[in-house]
Amino acid sequence: MTGRGAAWLPIAIALAIMVLWGATPVVTKLAVREIDPVVVGLMRTILGGIAALPLVLILRIALPRGRLWLPLALSGFCGFVAFPIIFTIGQRMTSAMHSGLILAMLPILTGLYVAILDRQRPAGRWWLGCAIAFAGETLLIAGRGPTGAGQEEASLLGDVLVLIACLFAAAGYVAGARLAQAKYASLGTTLWGISLASLVLAPALPIVGGPSEHGAWLLDLLPAASPLAWGAVAFIAWITSILGYMGWYWALAQGGIARIGTIQFLQPLSGLVLAFFLLGERPTLTLALATVMILGGVVIAWRR
Repeated sequence: MTGRGAAWLPIAIALAIMVLWGATPVVTKLAVREIDPVVVGLMRTILGGIAALPLVLILRIALPRGRLWLPLALSGFCGFVAFPIIFTIGQRMTSAMHSGLILAMLPILTGLYVAILDRQRPAGRWWLGCAIAFAGETLLIAGRGPTGAGQEEASLLGDVLVLIACLFAAAGYVAGARLAQAKYASLGTTLWGISLASLVLAPALPIVGGPSEHGAWLLDLLPAASPLAWGAVAFIAWITSILGYMGWYWALAQGGIARIGTIQFLQPLSGLVLAFFLLGERPTLTLALATVMILGGVVIAWRR
């Protein structure tokens, strides 16, 4: 591969990952239309663990030692237990467009946690961007109204649950960053985190899924939904969680954090486009204004 091609490959991979991550609210919406959201949240992590555990063993990635167990446990709980379950329940109650824009706050929430833990005082530009973005979030959450072709309403409770899920996700990112600062591989944080979380959540699945006459509780769950719904669960478990993180970390390493990291701002835009075409959701004037405020605030906050 030529030098020019090698330079553009990390950017192309990062853009593809943003499309995949932007699709998460849309694909989750397809799943929870037919499957209980708690089951979807559990299966997202359990199926991810089924794929991640063999990978971490094949790659021979060791568990962190000593006190590094604590940030690994926090990262795994926040990212693969609390976030998927709370987010999926919230997504059942709100539109994909709303949740996609709320997810756009993750960079700011992560930066806020870091500022508090490290007792830093961010620059005035950062606070200005935060204020604009949070004002956009307030407008988004306060704005009620139908957004789908079927006149589906984005509920206040659903938006709040998605926001709470984002708080957990940001905490998980910070814990993972602490591991990276201690020279522990980010890939190990992801694969071990989802593997251990899947072992914790697996016993809850037969309870949530209901009793089985034959003991095959997983098979009893499958007929309750279409192949499309279960395909959506597999997508967010394997493509979003495993392939997405592996591709993102590779792109950051090859293309540089400063150069590639800003591509994350495109994630909510891909989600809005996919929600429009795949779910028939239509942006309202309030949502359009909130979009400009949120994305504008995030860009201002992270501009160097």
